Amino acid sequence: MSSHMASSSNGGNGSGDSGAPRRNSKRPKYSKFTQQELPACKPILTPRWVVSAFLIIAIVFIPIGIACLLGSRDVVEVVKRYETDCIPPENRTSRVQYIQSSANKTCTISMTIPKNMKKPIYVYYQLDNFYQNHRRYVKSRSDKQLKSLGNEDDTSSCKPEDTAVGGGAIVPCGLIAWSMFNDTYNFSRLNQPLSVNKKGIAWKSDKQKRFGKDVFPKNFQRGGLQGGAILNDTIPLSEQEDLMVWMRTAALPTFRKLYGKIEVDLQANDVINVTLANNYNTYSFNGKKKLVLSTTSWIGGRNDFLGIAYLTVGMICLALAMGFTVVYFIKPRRLGDPTFLSWNRGPGSQ
Repeated sequence: MSSHMASSSNGGNGSGDSGAPRRNSKRPKYSKFTQQELPACKPILTPRWVVSAFLIIAIVFIPIGIACLLGSRDVVEVVKRYETDCIPPENRTSRVQYIQSSANKTCTISMTIPKNMKKPIYVYYQLDNFYQNHRRYVKSRSDKQLKSLGNEDDTSSCKPEDTAVGGGAIVPCGLIAWSMFNDTYNFSRLNQPLSVNKKGIAWKSDKQKRFGKDVFPKNFQRGGLQGGAILNDTIPLSEQEDLMVWMRTAALPTFRKLYGKIEVDLQANDVINVTLANNYNTYSFNGKKKLVLSTTSWIGGRNDFLGIAYLTVGMICLALAMGFTVVYFIKPRRLGDPTFLSWNRGPGSQ
């Protein structure tokens, strides 16, 4: 019994000596790395440090939030919902049948400009309750086919819009292209037409890298059911910017896509008459259609979220800083001696 205890005692003492052999011990070899004693910055969060940190965050975030809100409020935006107004009253109980019929779907709406709008004025169409992020929908395309004429038959990922009824590949294939938005807008002011520039609305990278100059539409929308817009067979995909804009699928069910740009100034109280073709079927899924006219500022379009987020964080930090300051002066708490902290003691200290 005594010899066993002696051997265990000797083994325990030897484990602390780096030169002695280790005997049946799972204690790791001593090093500053394993014992987390490497030099490191270990700040002590005193009340002054905490209050100062919250004040700095508040001083930085609140002005940024105010600037973002002011930049967002400088944007002039006019929104007009029209999917119901452009259905004749007698057809509003059977909207799906009406939109799928061959009836004339031309409609006229008006938009009043609330403030001066400086050019360029961006024209968007907005769709609600349209889930472009659905997995099958997003996958139903062929980037190789869009890019090169040699990959015209690469339609394996495009089902069910992969091949035409009479045979041959559909270019561009897939559900995304098939369901392309096809409402059209014509603007006028004081009986004078306002031209809409539809050039430069797509990403430069899409025009140069993702859509080929030698790829032309083929067998497109020639099936039994037309999904959306019909593309011009004589224009290469690299020049069909409406298609490029639509093919960039949205992440949320409510989204806007750029239709074009009005490159003249609009004055306050101007009445803009819009003659539109209400062709796109959103009635099957209770979707909404809106026409949007918008300017931009240094922050982009109107979006108050960023400014509100910065202001919220800044105000919370300011309130915390003031609260901690009041508590510190009214009911201060004695701080501990930092010399007793473990990292301020030597490895052999107890």
